[in-house]
Amino acid sequence: MNVRISQSPPQIEGEITDIPGDKSISHRAIMIGALAQGISRYSNFLFGEDCLATLSHFRKMGIEIQADSQTKTVEIHGKGKQGLTAPPAPLDCGNSGTTIRLMTGLMAAQAFPSTLTGDGSIQKRPMKRVIDPLTDMGAQIQGTERPGKTESYPPLHFTPVPRLKAMDYRLPVASAQVKSAILLASLYADGTTRIIEPERCRDHTERMLAWYGADLHRQGTTILSSGAQPLVSPSAEPIAIPADISSAAFYIVLGLIFDSSDLKIAGVGLNPTRD
Repeated sequence: MNVRISQSPPQIEGEITDIPGDKSISHRAIMIGALAQGISRYSNFLFGEDCLATLSHFRKMGIEIQADSQTKTVEIHGKGKQGLTAPPAPLDCGNSGTTIRLMTGLMAAQAFPSTLTGDGSIQKRPMKRVIDPLTDMGAQIQGTERPGKTESYPPLHFTPVPRLKAMDYRLPVASAQVKSAILLASLYADGTTRIIEPERCRDHTERMLAWYGADLHRQGTTILSSGAQPLVSPSAEPIAIPADISSAAFYIVLGLIFDSSDLKIAGVGLNPTRD
Protein backbone atom coordinates (compact mmCIF):
# COMPACT_ATOMS: atom_id res chain seq x y z
CA MET A 1 0.00 0.00 0.00
CA ASN A 2 1.38 3.38 -1.01
CA VAL A 3 -1.18 5.99 0.02
CA ARG A 4 -0.85 9.58 1.18
CA ILE A 5 -3.56 11.48 3.04
CA SER A 6 -3.31 15.26 3.19
CA GLN A 7 -5.24 17.48 5.57
CA SER A 8 -5.32 20.69 3.61
CA PRO A 9 -7.01 20.30 1.29
CA PRO A 10 -8.39 16.99 2.57
CA GLN A 11 -7.66 14.36 -0.05
CA ILE A 12 -6.18 10.91 -0.53
CA GLU A 13 -3.94 9.70 -3.30
CA GLY A 14 -1.83 6.68 -4.14
CA GLU A 15 -2.23 2.99 -4.94
CA ILE A 16 -3.46 -0.02 -2.94
CA THR A 17 -2.12 -3.35 -4.14
CA ASP A 18 -2.71 -5.78 -1.27
CA ILE A 19 -6.48 -6.34 -1.22
CA PRO A 20 -7.23 -9.93 -0.06
CA GLY A 21 -8.00 -12.50 -2.74
CA ASP A 22 -11.54 -13.41 -3.69
CA LYS A 23 -12.89 -16.03 -1.28
CA SER A 24 -15.19 -17.73 -3.79
CA ILE A 25 -12.38 -18.18 -6.31
CA SER A 26 -9.97 -19.39 -3.61
CA HIS A 27 -12.40 -22.19 -2.69
CA ARG A 28 -12.78 -23.21 -6.32
CA ALA A 29 -9.04 -23.05 -6.97
CA ILE A 30 -8.51 -25.84 -4.43
CA MET A 31 -11.47 -27.94 -5.54
CA ILE A 32 -10.91 -27.77 -9.29
CA GLY A 33 -7.12 -27.91 -8.99
CA ALA A 34 -7.44 -31.14 -6.98
CA LEU A 35 -9.65 -32.72 -9.65
CA ALA A 36 -7.32 -31.73 -12.48
CA GLN A 37 -4.32 -33.56 -13.84
CA GLY A 38 -1.07 -31.74 -13.11
CA ILE A 39 0.05 -29.00 -10.76
CA SER A 40 -1.97 -25.81 -10.29
CA ARG A 41 -0.26 -22.79 -8.73
CA TYR A 42 -2.21 -19.82 -7.40
CA SER A 43 -1.09 -16.52 -5.92
CA ASN A 44 -3.14 -14.14 -3.73
CA PHE A 45 -4.97 -17.11 -2.19
CA LEU A 46 -7.19 -16.08 0.71
CA PHE A 47 -5.84 -17.69 3.89
CA GLY A 48 -9.07 -17.33 5.85
CA GLU A 49 -10.69 -20.05 7.96
CA ASP A 50 -13.32 -20.91 5.33
CA CYS A 51 -10.84 -21.48 2.51
CA LEU A 52 -8.49 -23.34 4.83
CA ALA A 53 -11.35 -25.72 5.66
CA THR A 54 -11.65 -26.54 1.96
CA LEU A 55 -7.89 -26.95 1.66
CA SER A 56 -7.85 -29.30 4.66
CA HIS A 57 -10.56 -31.52 3.13
CA PHE A 58 -8.54 -32.25 0.02
CA ARG A 59 -5.39 -32.97 1.98
CA LYS A 60 -7.41 -35.52 3.94
CA MET A 61 -8.51 -37.06 0.63
CA GLY A 62 -4.95 -37.61 -0.53
CA ILE A 63 -4.17 -34.40 -2.43
CA GLU A 64 -0.76 -32.84 -1.83
CA ILE A 65 -1.14 -29.09 -1.33
CA GLN A 66 1.74 -26.79 -0.49
CA ALA A 67 0.57 -23.54 1.08
CA ASP A 68 2.50 -20.46 2.19
CA SER A 69 0.49 -17.86 4.06
CA GLN A 70 3.36 -15.35 3.95
CA THR A 71 3.48 -15.25 0.15
CA LYS A 72 -0.25 -16.10 -0.15
CA THR A 73 0.47 -18.93 -2.58
CA VAL A 74 -0.79 -22.49 -2.94
CA GLU A 75 0.43 -25.35 -5.13
CA ILE A 76 -2.08 -28.13 -5.74
CA HIS A 77 -0.90 -31.49 -7.03
CA GLY A 78 -4.03 -32.68 -8.77
CA LYS A 79 -4.74 -36.37 -9.34
CA GLY A 80 -7.63 -36.17 -11.80
CA LYS A 81 -11.33 -36.65 -11.21
CA GLN A 82 -10.88 -40.21 -9.92
CA GLY A 83 -7.90 -39.40 -7.70
CA LEU A 84 -9.56 -38.67 -4.37
CA THR A 85 -9.37 -41.25 -1.58
CA ALA A 86 -11.64 -41.82 1.38
CA PRO A 87 -11.00 -39.40 4.26
CA PRO A 88 -10.21 -41.00 7.63
CA ALA A 89 -12.98 -39.11 9.43
CA PRO A 90 -15.95 -36.80 8.74
CA LEU A 91 -14.95 -33.63 6.89
CA ASP A 92 -15.54 -30.61 9.12
CA CYS A 93 -16.49 -27.51 7.13
CA GLY A 94 -16.32 -25.24 10.16
CA ASN A 95 -18.54 -22.23 9.46
CA SER A 96 -18.13 -22.26 5.68
CA GLY A 97 -21.39 -22.46 3.76
CA THR A 98 -19.55 -22.41 0.43
CA THR A 99 -17.43 -25.38 1.45
CA ILE A 100 -20.31 -27.60 2.51
CA ARG A 101 -22.61 -26.76 -0.40
CA LEU A 102 -20.04 -27.17 -3.15
CA MET A 103 -18.52 -30.24 -1.48
CA THR A 104 -21.96 -31.84 -1.36
CA GLY A 105 -21.99 -31.95 -5.16
CA LEU A 106 -18.51 -33.42 -5.25
CA MET A 107 -18.85 -35.99 -2.46
CA ALA A 108 -22.14 -37.25 -3.93
CA ALA A 109 -20.14 -38.57 -6.90
CA GLN A 110 -17.27 -40.29 -5.11
CA ALA A 111 -16.71 -44.05 -4.99
CA PHE A 112 -16.35 -44.10 -1.20
CA PRO A 113 -18.65 -43.22 1.71
CA SER A 114 -18.12 -39.91 3.47
CA THR A 115 -19.68 -37.39 5.83
CA LEU A 116 -19.76 -33.60 5.74
CA THR A 117 -20.38 -31.69 8.94
CA GLY A 118 -19.59 -28.31 10.47
CA ASP A 119 -19.98 -26.13 13.52
CA GLY A 120 -23.24 -25.36 15.30
CA SER A 121 -24.18 -22.66 12.81
CA ILE A 122 -23.55 -24.86 9.77
CA GLN A 123 -25.65 -27.63 11.30
CA LYS A 124 -28.60 -25.22 11.18
CA ARG A 125 -28.15 -24.49 7.46
CA PRO A 126 -30.91 -25.97 5.28
CA MET A 127 -29.47 -28.26 2.61
CA LYS A 128 -32.56 -29.57 0.82
CA ARG A 129 -32.18 -27.23 -2.16
CA VAL A 130 -28.76 -28.80 -2.81
CA ILE A 131 -29.68 -32.38 -1.92
CA ASP A 132 -32.84 -32.56 -4.07
CA PRO A 133 -31.24 -31.99 -7.50
CA LEU A 134 -28.31 -34.26 -6.63
CA THR A 135 -30.76 -36.99 -5.59
CA ASP A 136 -32.44 -36.57 -8.98
CA MET A 137 -29.03 -37.37 -10.50
CA GLY A 138 -28.97 -40.64 -8.54
CA ALA A 139 -26.95 -39.55 -5.51
CA GLN A 140 -27.61 -41.10 -2.12
CA ILE A 141 -27.39 -38.41 0.57
CA GLN A 142 -28.77 -38.74 4.05
CA GLY A 143 -29.23 -35.46 5.85
CA THR A 144 -30.17 -34.87 9.47
CA GLU A 145 -33.89 -34.42 10.08
CA ARG A 146 -35.42 -32.31 12.83
CA PRO A 147 -38.86 -32.74 14.46
CA GLY A 148 -41.48 -30.57 12.77
CA LYS A 149 -39.13 -29.57 9.93
CA THR A 150 -39.29 -30.61 6.28
CA GLU A 151 -35.65 -29.62 5.72
CA SER A 152 -32.44 -31.63 5.82
CA TYR A 153 -29.45 -30.36 7.76
CA PRO A 154 -25.80 -31.33 8.23
CA PRO A 155 -24.21 -33.69 9.05
CA LEU A 156 -24.67 -35.16 5.57
CA HIS A 157 -23.84 -38.81 4.91
CA PHE A 158 -22.95 -39.98 1.39
CA THR A 159 -23.32 -43.54 0.13
CA PRO A 160 -21.42 -44.26 -3.10
CA VAL A 161 -23.39 -45.06 -6.25
CA PRO A 162 -22.04 -46.69 -9.45
CA ARG A 163 -22.56 -43.59 -11.57
CA LEU A 164 -24.60 -40.38 -11.52
CA LYS A 165 -26.89 -39.58 -14.42
CA ALA A 166 -27.25 -36.29 -16.27
CA MET A 167 -30.43 -34.26 -15.92
CA ASP A 168 -32.17 -31.04 -16.88
CA TYR A 169 -32.60 -28.78 -13.87
CA ARG A 170 -34.24 -25.38 -13.61
CA LEU A 171 -32.96 -23.44 -10.61
CA PRO A 172 -35.94 -22.11 -8.60
CA VAL A 173 -33.85 -19.06 -7.64
CA ALA A 174 -30.48 -17.85 -8.84
CA SER A 175 -27.86 -19.51 -6.64
CA ALA A 176 -24.18 -19.85 -7.48
CA GLN A 177 -23.67 -22.41 -4.71
CA VAL A 178 -26.46 -24.76 -5.81
CA LYS A 179 -25.43 -24.36 -9.46
CA SER A 180 -21.81 -25.10 -8.59
CA ALA A 181 -22.72 -28.21 -6.60
CA ILE A 182 -24.61 -29.58 -9.63
CA LEU A 183 -21.77 -28.64 -11.99
CA LEU A 184 -19.21 -30.50 -9.87
CA ALA A 185 -21.49 -33.55 -9.78
CA SER A 186 -22.00 -33.33 -13.56
CA LEU A 187 -18.29 -34.03 -14.06
CA TYR A 188 -19.05 -37.60 -12.95
CA ALA A 189 -22.42 -38.09 -14.66
CA ASP A 190 -23.36 -40.01 -17.80
CA GLY A 191 -24.60 -37.62 -20.48
CA THR A 192 -24.95 -33.85 -20.54
CA THR A 193 -26.50 -31.95 -17.64
CA ARG A 194 -28.49 -28.82 -18.48
CA ILE A 195 -28.89 -26.15 -15.80
CA ILE A 196 -31.32 -23.32 -16.51
CA GLU A 197 -30.90 -20.18 -14.43
CA PRO A 198 -33.74 -17.69 -13.83
CA GLU A 199 -31.06 -15.05 -14.32
CA ARG A 200 -27.28 -15.17 -14.59
CA CYS A 201 -25.56 -15.37 -11.22
CA ARG A 202 -21.94 -15.64 -10.13
CA ASP A 203 -20.16 -17.75 -12.74
CA HIS A 204 -16.73 -18.43 -11.25
CA THR A 205 -17.27 -22.20 -11.43
CA GLU A 206 -18.20 -22.22 -15.13
CA ARG A 207 -15.27 -19.97 -16.05
CA MET A 208 -12.75 -22.03 -14.10
CA LEU A 209 -14.01 -25.42 -15.25
CA ALA A 210 -13.95 -24.30 -18.89
CA TRP A 211 -10.42 -22.97 -18.41
CA TYR A 212 -9.36 -26.39 -17.14
CA GLY A 213 -10.79 -27.98 -20.29
CA ALA A 214 -14.17 -29.20 -19.05
CA ASP A 215 -16.86 -29.98 -21.62
CA LEU A 216 -18.98 -27.00 -20.62
CA HIS A 217 -20.90 -24.46 -22.69
CA ARG A 218 -23.37 -21.67 -22.09
CA GLN A 219 -26.41 -20.82 -24.20
CA GLY A 220 -27.99 -17.70 -22.72
CA THR A 221 -29.15 -18.66 -19.23
CA THR A 222 -28.61 -22.39 -19.90
CA ILE A 223 -25.38 -24.17 -18.98
CA LEU A 224 -24.53 -27.53 -20.54
CA SER A 225 -21.94 -29.67 -18.77
CA SER A 226 -20.67 -33.22 -19.07
CA GLY A 227 -17.78 -35.23 -17.69
CA ALA A 228 -16.57 -36.25 -21.12
CA GLN A 229 -13.26 -34.40 -20.89
CA PRO A 230 -10.55 -34.66 -18.20
CA LEU A 231 -9.60 -31.55 -16.29
CA VAL A 232 -6.00 -30.47 -16.94
CA SER A 233 -4.01 -27.73 -15.23
CA PRO A 234 -3.86 -24.93 -17.82
CA SER A 235 -0.74 -23.12 -16.70
CA ALA A 236 2.67 -23.89 -15.24
CA GLU A 237 2.92 -20.29 -14.04
CA PRO A 238 1.12 -19.04 -10.90
CA ILE A 239 -2.43 -17.92 -11.53
CA ALA A 240 -3.32 -14.67 -9.75
CA ILE A 241 -6.58 -14.81 -7.82
CA PRO A 242 -8.17 -11.38 -8.23
CA ALA A 243 -8.74 -9.20 -5.20
CA ASP A 244 -12.22 -9.41 -3.72
CA ILE A 245 -14.48 -6.47 -4.60
CA SER A 246 -16.14 -6.84 -1.18
CA SER A 247 -12.82 -6.14 0.55
CA ALA A 248 -12.04 -3.35 -1.92
CA ALA A 249 -15.35 -1.66 -1.09
CA PHE A 250 -13.93 -0.09 2.07
CA TYR A 251 -11.19 1.63 0.11
CA ILE A 252 -13.62 2.65 -2.62
CA VAL A 253 -15.66 4.47 0.01
CA LEU A 254 -12.49 6.01 1.44
CA GLY A 255 -11.66 7.45 -1.97
CA LEU A 256 -15.18 8.74 -2.50
CA ILE A 257 -15.48 10.68 0.76
CA PHE A 258 -12.40 12.81 0.01
CA ASP A 259 -12.80 15.54 -2.60
CA SER A 260 -10.27 15.57 -5.44
CA SER A 261 -8.90 12.15 -4.51
CA ASP A 262 -6.79 10.03 -6.83
CA LEU A 263 -6.82 6.49 -5.47
CA LYS A 264 -5.98 3.39 -7.52
CA ILE A 265 -7.04 -0.02 -6.22
CA ALA A 266 -5.15 -2.61 -8.24
CA GLY A 267 -5.99 -6.17 -9.24
CA VAL A 268 -9.66 -6.19 -8.24
CA GLY A 269 -11.89 -8.78 -9.92
CA LEU A 270 -14.51 -7.08 -12.08
CA ASN A 271 -16.53 -10.09 -13.21
CA PRO A 272 -19.92 -8.54 -14.10
CA THR A 273 -21.75 -11.44 -12.39
CA ARG A 274 -19.93 -10.61 -9.15
CA ASP A 275 -19.20 -6.90 -8.88
